[in-house]
Amino acid sequence: MRTTPAESVVKGAYADGAARRVESLCCPVDYDPIFLEVIPEEVVERDYGCGDPSRHLAQGQTVLDLGSGTGKICFIAAQVVGPTGRVIGVDMTPEMLDVARRNAPVVAERIGYANVEFRRGRIQDLALDLDALEERLAADPIANVDGLFEAQQLADDLRRTEPLVATESVDVVVSNCVLNLVDGREKPELFREIFRVLRRGGRAVISDIVSDEVVPEPMRNDPELWSGCISGALTEEGFLEAFTDAGFYGVRILVRQGEPWRTVEGIEFRSVTVEAFKGREGPCFERRQAVIYKGPFKEVLDDDGHRLVRGQRAAVCDKTFGIYGQAPYAEHFELVEPLQPVVLHEAEPFDCTRTGLRHPRETKGLEYEATIEPTGDVCGPEGCC
Repeated sequence: MRTTPAESVVKGAYADGAARRVESLCCPVDYDPIFLEVIPEEVVERDYGCGDPSRHLAQGQTVLDLGSGTGKICFIAAQVVGPTGRVIGVDMTPEMLDVARRNAPVVAERIGYANVEFRRGRIQDLALDLDALEERLAADPIANVDGLFEAQQLADDLRRTEPLVATESVDVVVSNCVLNLVDGREKPELFREIFRVLRRGGRAVISDIVSDEVVPEPMRNDPELWSGCISGALTEEGFLEAFTDAGFYGVRILVRQGEPWRTVEGIEFRSVTVEAFKGREGPCFERRQAVIYKGPFKEVLDDDGHRLVRGQRAAVCDKTFGIYGQAPYAEHFELVEPLQPVVLHEAEPFDCTRTGLRHPRETKGLEYEATIEPTGDVCGPEGCC
């Protein structure tokens, strides 16, 4: 439950930003005006960001917005996911949550359904419900050191029995210019928490400010630069690595701002939106499957160390085969199933530490002798061979 100096500065700045418009807390973002029509003006004015991750959502999804502020992205997402979807906003600043919560019924009435809720918590500790903890402490205030230890135990109990966001409970985690506000020492836990709450096959779609050079220590100690999304910025490559270090795969940049938002002491700071997937964990099984990388590069290296050469049949495990058949890989691969399927519960373990080739006879079968005469029109647009 430790509060860092950076967190105190950020909390104060955004409490002020809930009461009035503070231009230094954001950079310009073009949101779809259709979604803004139903959102009250005070929400639009007092919400701060650097991108629009809601553009990458779909109907029926359960979405978690980290650092939801006054709720603008949540209210946009509510319209995108529709009445069968669900949106959860998490923020640590009571003043921001007050604005979001009092406007939620207004938006629900205007769109015809209520699918948004706001919870109070720290985004690097998504298991601890701060409202629940505060309620318990109000009933039994801390009076001495023993009380402090009991409060810490209470927090641990709440994380375990009444988590703010349960493990593997959401389809997509979004965030809009908030991850950089978390102290650097807590950022690894932040990315692990994002990974924890996502279902297998889920995604993170995060808009944030990154730098083209490492931010030096004097700038990291500047309180004003913390709330301005500068001090806590990761480098572009460091931001991507933070996802892979937490266990994500298929990490890709969806949007990268061309011109920097700000330049401080020669360091450029710009907005990026990154997508990352969960689902490569688990055992590997041999089912005689192959994948063919179609290009355009001569070869690529995936997040598991598989080196795939254009046009070659690479032997892969059942898990990797399934991953390559989905976004973001599907358009780059041809999937080759064996003619005689291997039942999963009969499959042998597969060694995913190597990248081997799959001989065509492994998928066709060693006794394969078929000869098939051409049928129908087999000519291409430029004529027959």
